[in-house]
Amino acid sequence: MARRLGEMLLEAGLITREQLERALDHQKETGKRIGVCLVELNFITEEELADFLSKKHGVPSINLRHFEIDAAVIRLVPAELCRRFLLIPVSKSGPTLMVAMSDPTDLEAITQVEFATNYSVEPVVAPETMILEAIRKYYGGEHGIDLPRTPTGAAVGLAGEPSFEELIDAELGDEAIEELAEDISLDPESLMKAAEERPIIRLVNKIIYEAVRQEASDIHIEPYEKEMRVRYRIDGVLHPIFSPPIKLRDAIVSRIKVMSRLDIAEKRLPQDGRIKMRLRVEGRMKTLDFRVSVLPTIWGEKVVIRILDPERLFLDMTKLGFEPESLERFERAITKPWGMILVTGPTGSGKTNTLYSAISRLNTTEVNILTAEDPVEFNLFGINQLQVNEAIGLTFAAALRSFLRQDPNIILVGEIRDFETAEIAIKAALTGHLVLSTLHTNDAPSTVTRLMNMGIEPFLVATSVHLIQAQRLVRRICQECKEEVKVPTQTLIEVGFTPEEAKSVKIYKGRGCSRCNNTGYRGRIGLFEVLEFDDDIRDMVLSGASALEIRRVAIEKGMITLRRSGLIKVMNGITTIEEVLRETVK
Repeated sequence: MARRLGEMLLEAGLITREQLERALDHQKETGKRIGVCLVELNFITEEELADFLSKKHGVPSINLRHFEIDAAVIRLVPAELCRRFLLIPVSKSGPTLMVAMSDPTDLEAITQVEFATNYSVEPVVAPETMILEAIRKYYGGEHGIDLPRTPTGAAVGLAGEPSFEELIDAELGDEAIEELAEDISLDPESLMKAAEERPIIRLVNKIIYEAVRQEASDIHIEPYEKEMRVRYRIDGVLHPIFSPPIKLRDAIVSRIKVMSRLDIAEKRLPQDGRIKMRLRVEGRMKTLDFRVSVLPTIWGEKVVIRILDPERLFLDMTKLGFEPESLERFERAITKPWGMILVTGPTGSGKTNTLYSAISRLNTTEVNILTAEDPVEFNLFGINQLQVNEAIGLTFAAALRSFLRQDPNIILVGEIRDFETAEIAIKAALTGHLVLSTLHTNDAPSTVTRLMNMGIEPFLVATSVHLIQAQRLVRRICQECKEEVKVPTQTLIEVGFTPEEAKSVKIYKGRGCSRCNNTGYRGRIGLFEVLEFDDDIRDMVLSGASALEIRRVAIEKGMITLRRSGLIKVMNGITTIEEVLRETVK
């Protein structure tokens, strides 16, 4: 943070390079924060620093010396939290707590305060020196406020109610939790009791609520030897959010198991479940599904919760990120009366969203659509959806056999995993049905090789498959802090731009702001590689051509590769070169 703040002030022309180096030396000697050092050395005033941070992060600034904070507000946030993250609560209004911070983009600090208080935090900027003075004034020294205490010695919150983390310790207590940890594998009743404790319920609810509010796609709850970690996957990237006390590990996992109707006494085997909840987010109620996976590890059970928000399912194919030529080819294939369309890509590349968009386009009262999924992620009206359950023998292959007796027009198979499923799907495609499915391959041409490696004859692939589409997801540049950056022409050419494009293209990046949690990215968009089968491609498949040969001919015929799809989005200012390089190869 020290060098980052110093470099930002240097770039803004508020300090010189020599002043920054002197401030860093002063910081090494005193251990104080860089902002305090700059003010103490008279290189910048507190007001200038606060004004700069306010404009930089797009949040208001406050002069704490001219502001008297109510004691009830001070009681909401523990002193240790204020000192650790250099912040102080200022006022509250309804469910919102205004907090003065030296770094209003510190997501961990905001999350910790929200966990501790159960309030939604609205950050404002204040100079570090003023926050330190306020912490000494309200939390320490002879003029500090003497806060009431819980039996554990922790400060209580508003109207005598302990704040969130203190409430956990006050109600469970260290000894009770340690006993619970010892008995947990032997006594399921103790597990259930811990899972139903009010602080644990509030903690798990808060973890889920914050993930939804921050538009995360997954929650990772991970145990290690001496600590526990909660991470959110936001726009495809995992971010550390919170570290609950390790003593609460088993109680947290047990609570999630209770919510998803899993066996809390079973700790040796993986388990999968589902939660349905109604949450009030930004003033309105939302009904969400959560897919839960519990995996035993050497330090305890790791939990991953996939958040299934119907509002984030884009059923309009024009908004997924297709280039016009690729979209035209894809739509032409799905409107054919029979044949197979395959969508490929790694987990989390948006395959399900693309397939749902396709069958939503085809969903009319005149057709019978059946899907076999593992699991069913979203419920779509007018479509008959079946959940695969291999434990009872209901595999994709078994579901497909039953589907063929249900007079289907369109069949969606969640994934082709083995020869049996592939064989039945291809036969269905050859007998008058439109079949859509997914595979895990790196690109569209290599899917042909993958099918043959599974045992499918080349003539069956050539005659049944109409189109193969590979896709990836990349992060969008945040529109609030988007700015142009200079990239050497030679670098652009090496990435894949033509020399003419490299001379004229404008490259953008996100600077980082409060809107995008200082990442420079907000939201995601797809990259698509659409391989349409025509007579030439079919002949190559029949003759046993390699994936590289098929790829070369497909490009000659106008196929846009994943890399080219990404470069087009870079030229349009949608994403960055780094994102494209992360997800594609030349």
